[in-house]
Amino acid sequence: MCPASPAKGNDRGFIIPIGGGEDRVKEMKIHRKFVELSGGADAYIVVIPTASMLDETGEDYNRIFSSLGAGKVDFLPITRRSDCENPEFAQMLDSATGIFITGGNQLRLSAILGGTLLVTKIRRQNAAGVPVAGTSAGASIMSEHMVAGGQGNESPAEGAVTLSPGIGLTNAVIIDQHFTQRNRLGRLLTASSFNPFLIGLGIDEDTAAFIDPNDVLEVVGSGTVTVVDASKVTHSSMWDAKPGEALSLLGLRLDVLGEGCRYDLKARVAYPPDAHLALCALPVTSV
Repeated sequence: MCPASPAKGNDRGFIIPIGGGEDRVKEMKIHRKFVELSGGADAYIVVIPTASMLDETGEDYNRIFSSLGAGKVDFLPITRRSDCENPEFAQMLDSATGIFITGGNQLRLSAILGGTLLVTKIRRQNAAGVPVAGTSAGASIMSEHMVAGGQGNESPAEGAVTLSPGIGLTNAVIIDQHFTQRNRLGRLLTASSFNPFLIGLGIDEDTAAFIDPNDVLEVVGSGTVTVVDASKVTHSSMWDAKPGEALSLLGLRLDVLGEGCRYDLKARVAYPPDAHLALCALPVTSV
């Protein structure tokens, strides 16, 4: 499932995977920036709480975004596939200036939304410039290939991760969330070993990767984004590994990005925060 193509001369909207557990009470940096990108006082944010089994999830995010100055916020009470055929919901997405997908169970999310008109509309809206954010399960489903399951706290091994189709906002990365908190490096490395084209993004809680129209991401939040680049792998044992067998992966590159760091997904190059770059540019004086 490929991303929709922007119209000639237009930029696609930001893609914003969040690692879950984001600050919803104090500074709310991630939500605040999302509201700004969505238009602030002129924003119309549509929340999709389908992954959650909690009835209050949609209302909670309505309250959060409204408190941060969003002009209008609605949520789509989608709990079964037939809900995706509701023309009112389609019209709401067509009018949205920001779309937010909540956390919960990513397989519930993909089983209900996958292959529907609403998913097509989300991709088209993003291609038309509308920012789309997703937290936890909502982050995982953004990519073409979605991490659907697998145990944390394990070494890379055959069978350590289960993949399924996502909604295809991007086909350049594969995303895992609650990354450091649930020790998921092993399963992200395993996922990256399947095809070195994909860049693995391991996103901590209360942390987001704001991926701009030029495929340069910036880290916002209190944790880190771990970037796994397998494009220069010189050897992988994945192709003939037996179930449960530990993998050999030689030549991997791994970057750990804190707040303000950026990563160019096309060039596969990481950059420190602008403030650090400015310090590096200062002339050295003798004492």
